[in-house]
Amino acid sequence: MELPEISSMASAIGVSVPVFRFLLCFVATIPVSFFHRFVPGGPTARHLYAAVTGAVLSYLSFGFSSNMHFIVPMLLGYTAMLFNRKHCGIVTFFLAFGYLIGCHVYYMSGDAWKEGGIDATGALMVVTLKIISCAINYNDGLLKEEDLSAAQKKNRLLKLPSLFEYIGYCMCCGTHFAGPVYEIKAYLDWTERKGIWQSKGTALSPYWETLRAILQAGVCMGLYLYLIPNYPLSRFTEPVYQEYSFGKRLFYQYMSCFSARWKYYFIWSLAEASIIISGLGFSGWSDGNPPKPLWDSAKNIDILGVELARSSVQLPVVWNIQVSTWLRHYVYERLVQKGQKPGFFQLLGTQIVSAVWHGLYPGYLIFFFQSAIMIAGSRVLYRWQQASQSSLMKQLFTLLNFTYTLLVLNYSAVGFLVLSLHETIAAYGSVYYIGTIIPVVLILLGNVIKPARKPRSKTRKDE
Repeated sequence: MELPEISSMASAIGVSVPVFRFLLCFVATIPVSFFHRFVPGGPTARHLYAAVTGAVLSYLSFGFSSNMHFIVPMLLGYTAMLFNRKHCGIVTFFLAFGYLIGCHVYYMSGDAWKEGGIDATGALMVVTLKIISCAINYNDGLLKEEDLSAAQKKNRLLKLPSLFEYIGYCMCCGTHFAGPVYEIKAYLDWTERKGIWQSKGTALSPYWETLRAILQAGVCMGLYLYLIPNYPLSRFTEPVYQEYSFGKRLFYQYMSCFSARWKYYFIWSLAEASIIISGLGFSGWSDGNPPKPLWDSAKNIDILGVELARSSVQLPVVWNIQVSTWLRHYVYERLVQKGQKPGFFQLLGTQIVSAVWHGLYPGYLIFFFQSAIMIAGSRVLYRWQQASQSSLMKQLFTLLNFTYTLLVLNYSAVGFLVLSLHETIAAYGSVYYIGTIIPVVLILLGNVIKPARKPRSKTRKDE
């Protein structure tokens, strides 16, 4: 049953009732997270508050079935950790991803989102990453410390979290709606007021940073609402688009993707505000005098970093930051054989996992393949830049890499946004596949034109 006011308010801002209901619950994560700071009764009460509020917000936003969808992979992961610790990481990876893929296929959420609908699949995506990281970290607790990377040493679990702790981590205060993803060790330390939260971490004020994130979210939503009517994604299949010149088509691809990104900036800015005000987003203190609190764990987007990226290689560390970190630690680095360096195979494998995590739409798969070759092509330009002897040539290559990133990113992103194979191919073909051809040509040239390595000094040779 819907309140009449809900329908009228949804119409006023141009969204469907389900999306408006989700937005209300999503905004509610900020006060819910704020009150977590004052829950009496110690860690047990905080775990209970985190789990219950997350479940209630999910119910209000998506309905009862959403929590059932969360419980299934959560129990599968916990059972694997309980009975098969030696292989629980890989078992949970495939079980949790398998269930997520099943939900993607059943709900086909991308079509629903384009038509103004919404379901719990997006939240399940975040819960899936939490479940997998927890199991892998518990698996890592069996390994010798000298065989672990710095991230593995920091995040590994020596003992199994209780079921109560585990559910609180997965559902915490609605942070599973849009992230950011964080480690269970950080959640446990925060809940128990240990580590960086033991002394200064509990006394610091998060209010200014929270206000900054909320204001940022407001600006992002304002820009999105202003821009998107002028650059709708539906135009790629309209006759008027085909009448544009080549340059105007490229410009339209840029503007349509630029406009659409502000929706993501809005969502992640609100999520950042929620996790900052809870205190969980605190990541330590700066080295300055006096030291200032850092909130890197809450940050999921660097807007200027994305829009002004000088290289495609920079994009994973400024866009969906915490998911990119998760992919690096749990996919990319673990695909590298001991004693070997990562290459294009590891990059492509990581992008395929990311594509499947988003859904099985052709647009996702094409976009993440595109992103793999985009980054590989950018690396070639960077190597040539580093090999240049003159400062002028270095600056030219820097400008070239910036232009390349701007062009290929917004060309590629069309697939991510329109999703269907027909619309993706139509948009790419309208600019003669320039954003696919250029990276491939750069990769091929990179294998032919290899810059000479700088000679080592005599002192280094003697060493």
